[in-house]
Amino acid sequence: MKSVRPKKFLGQHFLTHLPTAQAIADTVDACPDLPVLEVGPGMGVMTQYLIPKQRELKVVEIDFESVEYLRKNFPQLEDHIIEDDFLKMHLEYTFDGKPFVLTGNYPYNISSQIFFKMLDYRHLIPCCTGMIQKEVAERLAAKPGCKAYGILTVLVQLYYHVDYLFTVEPGVFNPPPKVRSAVVRLTRNEVTDPGCDERLLRRVVKTTFNQRRKMMRGSIKPLLAELDTQCPTPPDHTEFLAQPLLTRRPEQLSVEEFIGLTNLVAQHYAQ
Repeated sequence: MKSVRPKKFLGQHFLTHLPTAQAIADTVDACPDLPVLEVGPGMGVMTQYLIPKQRELKVVEIDFESVEYLRKNFPQLEDHIIEDDFLKMHLEYTFDGKPFVLTGNYPYNISSQIFFKMLDYRHLIPCCTGMIQKEVAERLAAKPGCKAYGILTVLVQLYYHVDYLFTVEPGVFNPPPKVRSAVVRLTRNEVTDPGCDERLLRRVVKTTFNQRRKMMRGSIKPLLAELDTQCPTPPDHTEFLAQPLLTRRPEQLSVEEFIGLTNLVAQHYAQ
């Protein structure tokens, strides 16, 4: 069967360099013995190195042409190919409720969404590895105070340790992407309870980073205005906005400080 044609609308950039494919596949060894779910296997360049690991393996692929290629060239996967959109899957059914490792050469156009879905299923995904745009990898691994630090950083680092493993150049893909890529490993930390209202935390993080150039006392005002509409008697914000923490910018706050700020917001409206 002829090779699969990369489709731009699916964000497909097929990896062609076999040593890189094997190096990415080997990242799943950080969490041995668990089943593996590969997202976007394409023509199986990574899959061929996952199969010999003798672990339960399933692949999810939305591209019908790639599915046909996999069935023809990897007959041992016949009952383990999921023809679906990963972002719409109910992952609790993938391995009958068992935890698993998530991996893949992730489609560039949905890489951030993949990590947000991972967070929703963090109780089932103790380890996530794979290749993404270098910019997204830097965002995941960023420390407070740097330009890459943002929404994805805070929400992922709340529950995962992030390791930036190595950089991958455009020339090893077909077609070559316009950006460099990177391989990351995310390993679940010990946090089960964030110590705050998680839904409110997400709102605080997203609202403030939407105006990241402002001091926190300015960038948090849209959230306060929204919460005021849900409160019969909105509190006066003068004292709250005068707190020293709010004189800094969002990228200067650590994950722990965002948790603390979320609790301050909750207390402010509980008075």
